[in-house]
Amino acid sequence: MTLIETILAAVGGTVAMAVFGIVAGLFFLGVDRKFAALMQARIGPPLRQPFIDAAKLMRKENIVPENAIPWIFNGAPILALASAITILLYLPVGSIMPVLGGAGDLILVMYLLTIPALAMVVGGFASGSPYATVGAQREMVILIAYELPLAIAIIAIAWRLSMAGIADPFSLTTIAANPVWGVVGPVGAVGLLILLGILAWVTPAELSRIPFDAQEAETELAGGLLVEYSGKNFALFYLAQAVKTIVMAALAVALFLPWNLSSFVAMAPAVAVAADFVFFLAKVLLVVFFSISLIRVSMARFRINQIVSIYWVWLGLAGFVGLALVMIDAILAGV
Repeated sequence: MTLIETILAAVGGTVAMAVFGIVAGLFFLGVDRKFAALMQARIGPPLRQPFIDAAKLMRKENIVPENAIPWIFNGAPILALASAITILLYLPVGSIMPVLGGAGDLILVMYLLTIPALAMVVGGFASGSPYATVGAQREMVILIAYELPLAIAIIAIAWRLSMAGIADPFSLTTIAANPVWGVVGPVGAVGLLILLGILAWVTPAELSRIPFDAQEAETELAGGLLVEYSGKNFALFYLAQAVKTIVMAALAVALFLPWNLSSFVAMAPAVAVAADFVFFLAKVLLVVFFSISLIRVSMARFRINQIVSIYWVWLGLAGFVGLALVMIDAILAGV
């Protein structure tokens, strides 16, 4: 391909992934709300409700507080959405390889995952509201807390693939082509199940969902970080959360459920892409149910000190146990 064709392909892929991330993210926000309603014996809103909410917010007026720093206050939502979409460009979707797969790996994805949260922190501080300031401080604490177990899970998988002789183990393309379950024995499989559970508990904190939403806590902070946001700015944060929902689900799928239907059933190329895409959405649905809907319906909000203890002590220790089991498995396999 020529340079121009490469650039056009990258631009087209970016636009397509942005549209997919927003549409699919809003849809799965609706699915999450429907799941929660059914588990609470309610009818719940229609699946299209997040689309209605986003469209309504886009038509509302932006109100900038008198004490705010306007350019930061207005820029933070844009940064949050743009960074969430950027992460999606590094993740495989079914058998569709990442748009920027050759330019980044899991380490880059880990760094990029912090940007939407930091954008919310900056926006909260820039709003001039004491409630938002407290929420921003809590968000920073939670961000630091869940990075430890998340890093352990990612490093354990990459290390095990490396010990199996697989080159470039941090590449998501490599992980998708070489599922880690195929290189571990029974002991390693137990370790991977522990790490999968850890990622499931990190996901709601990444998305600021119950029980890890102490930074927003409507009953304490009246909305916390986003208390001063309205109109289009609030809509952009809402869309960023929708895209990040797909990002976290796609990351879990890429690390622990990377299989495609076309790997097991012979299909025509076009049919294979469509079938793998539908299968990917089914796996995302599974992740959304177990790591978001089920947890937030069955748990009450944790206090900020409890959140730190859960991630730094309990999930941190569980992560090291999972990592140790993966290492023992490698030793038993003689690698």
